[in-house]
Amino acid sequence: MPHLVILYTPNLEHRTDMTTLCRRLADVMLEQRDEQGRQVFPTGGTRVLAFPAAHYAVADGKGDYAFVYLNLRMGAGRTPAVQKRVGDELLAAVKAHVAPIFDQQLLGCTLQIDESPGQVYDGKHSNLHPLFNKK
Repeated sequence: MPHLVILYTPNLEHRTDMTTLCRRLADVMLEQRDEQGRQVFPTGGTRVLAFPAAHYAVADGKGDYAFVYLNLRMGAGRTPAVQKRVGDELLAAVKAHVAPIFDQQLLGCTLQIDESPGQVYDGKHSNLHPLFNKK
């Protein structure tokens, strides 16, 4: 963890490069540092995935409305200040990425951050973490 999942209306497919947005958001996450200067999110656990909605309805349906929903899920342990900074910087990156679309189309963006303090199950199978934990 962390995992950032992006759901978006498919009418954005021809207007923006979602792969570029995914990479930029992953980079923003990897740049984050806590109050002691430590990396907030592990490199090997950082994932950003984007999916166009197969079916959607936005607002009253009378326009070519677009929507982007981002949900960052992270484990417990970050301070409120770090959580806010992460949210602010991710949202700033999203706003910069979609800025050209705002001139051409009505678009809404929502970013939510969830913390998973009481996980019932958290199974993992990965060989990515050892690659980045070599020090």
